[in-house]
This record gives sequence, C-alpha cells and structure tokens, in this order.
Amino acid sequence: MEVIFGVIFHFIGGFASGSFYIPYKKVKGWAWESFWIVGGIFSWLIVPPVAAWLTVPHFMDIIRATDGKILMLTYFFGLLWGIGGLTYGLGVRYLGVSLGSTIILGLCSVFGALVPAVFYQFSPTAGKDSIGTLATSHWGQLVLLGILVCVIGIIICGRAGTLKERDLNKEGAVANENKDYRFGLGITVAIVSGVLSACFAFGIDAGAHMADAANAAWRATEHITDTRNFLYKNNVTYIVILWGGLTTNFIWCMILNARNKTFGNYTDAKTPLLKNYIFSALAGTTWFLQFFFYGMGESKLGNGASSWILHMAFIILVANMWGLVLGEWKGVSKKSFTTVVIGIATIILSVIIVGYGNNVKDKEVAKTAQVQAIK
Repeated sequence: MEVIFGVIFHFIGGFASGSFYIPYKKVKGWAWESFWIVGGIFSWLIVPPVAAWLTVPHFMDIIRATDGKILMLTYFFGLLWGIGGLTYGLGVRYLGVSLGSTIILGLCSVFGALVPAVFYQFSPTAGKDSIGTLATSHWGQLVLLGILVCVIGIIICGRAGTLKERDLNKEGAVANENKDYRFGLGITVAIVSGVLSACFAFGIDAGAHMADAANAAWRATEHITDTRNFLYKNNVTYIVILWGGLTTNFIWCMILNARNKTFGNYTDAKTPLLKNYIFSALAGTTWFLQFFFYGMGESKLGNGASSWILHMAFIILVANMWGLVLGEWKGVSKKSFTTVVIGIATIILSVIIVGYGNNVKDKEVAKTAQVQAIK
C-alpha cells in the first residue's frame, strides 16, 4: 500500500506540474516576464510558507536551528534550479507544452535520478540508495531499466519534435496553435533547463537535515514506533530551496521588464488586470503543488532514483496529453503524430517498470525485517 500511495501522490504532483502553464495562456496583454514573476511570487514566496504552516508545526524554528552551511548549500541549489525553472518557461514557450516539457523533464529526470545515486556511492548515507545498490540489487536493476526505457521514450518524443518542425515548415501547412515555435532556440534552452532543473533533487538532499528534524518531531509527538515517515516532512526544506528559485527569477524578470519597458503591465488598465493576476496566481500555486505532492510521494517511496523518475515521467505524460488537447500537433503528418504517441507509450512503460521495481524493493525489505525478527 505504501508503494501504491507513493505512485498516486507522484501522479497528482506530476499532473500539477504538467498543467501549471495552462492558466498562463489565459493572461492577456502582458509580456512573458510579467506574468511569469507574478506567478513565481505565489509559487516561490507566498504558498510554500503557508503550506509549511499548515502541515509542519514550528517550521521556522527548524530553519533557525539548521546549520548555516546547510542552509546556504540548499539555497545555492535553489538558485541553480531557479535558472532551470526560468529556462523551462522559455523552453515551453518556444517548443510548446508537449515537446518542451518532454525534453526538459526527460533530461531532468535522468540527471536528478542518477547524480545523487553516484554521490551516495562515494559518500554513503543511511536511507539513501547508491548507484552500487541499484546496480547490484534486483529491484535496483529494474529501476535502472525503467530509467533507460524513459530515456528511449524521450528520444522518440524528440524525434517527433523534429518531424513536427519539418511538417510545419512545409508550404501550405495548417497553422499551428504555438505561434512562438522555434526549434533551434527552444532545444538549446531546453537542454540548459533540463540539466539545471535537476538541482531541485540535489537541494532536497542538501536540506535533508530540516526534513529529518520535522520527521523526528512528528514521530515524537505522535508516538510513532514503526518505520512510517512524516507525510509533509519536505515542506520545510522547500521554503529554502524556493528562496533560491525566487532570487534567480526575480532578478531576470526585472531585467526584462526594464529592457522591454513592460513594468507598466502590472497596472495597465487596458488589460484585464484582475483576471491576469488571478490566472498568474493560479499557475504559480499549481506549480508549487507539484513539490507538495512530490514530498508526499517521497515519504512513501524514499528519496531516491525511483521517486524522482516516477515524478518526472508523470509530468512528461501529463504535459504531452495537454499538448494533444491544445492542438500543438495540429497540422502535422500521421508519422509525426504516431511517433509522439509511441514516445508517450514508452514513457508509460518506464513508469510501470519503476513502480514494479519499488514493489520488489518493498517486499525485499519486509522479508529481511522478518528474517531479522526471527533471529
């Protein structure tokens, strides 16, 4: 049941992340940098402490009691992740929700899943899965296989993107919904975003001390004697990571506001101001929900390669579904459409494999505990 709930929570988080950009499409008359930072203020500054206040008692005491080096490292990874998040918005703008999210999150999933595992190979930490553990255990090999299958699915979706561009460039092609589609610039931005977005996973690891403190406090308060973890333990860590993300994005968006002379967007009565603020706030809040439910899923599955790859794969699936619904593949050939469907199906297969690997791990851990109890 722990595995099932973990997968469900990751799916909800993936749905939130894959859907967050949709409200931005309802914003009228604002430049990209204006609606992006308004949404960002909600997702990085307002909503995280509210979520922590609702779920983690005395969360600010935990932050204040944390070593300064841990806070700075967590914040630093948040800065890097912020650049990834910033370029994510640009990648989706130039490639569309479907293709942009697939490439960015595919790279993010691979880096975020494997780099921490390699790190823990050289710096063993209790409760963390190293690359050696993954490579030498049956369940770990299944997780690695799932990651490989996910990469194959990403490559297929990338191929669909190149076919799509070729179709749209043909004379007489049906007009596509994404007027900003620019594959060359988009793919460059997407690669940068995919690599740096993985820093969120590193930030969670760097700030694990705060999550552990929240978990310990919960276990003591609730008198927990089994192996259960606090469902919301990561909410306190998110606050520090997202401060870093806010810093990066705020500076860049202010630069763009000044360069493009778009500061007037925030008070321009010629635009539907109230609706623009509401839709931007909705997008930002939806973005944060991915982290909220990722933390819940991680508490059930563990903070390792399997949790990260499941979460990213679900985001890719949802984003591609939205791409189909929004007509981003309108006007393309049957071959292009079939290719992206095959890519999506391959990613679904990777989720199933990783989920099965986690189920095998759960059974192996239970069996080991039973043997030790008998001894």
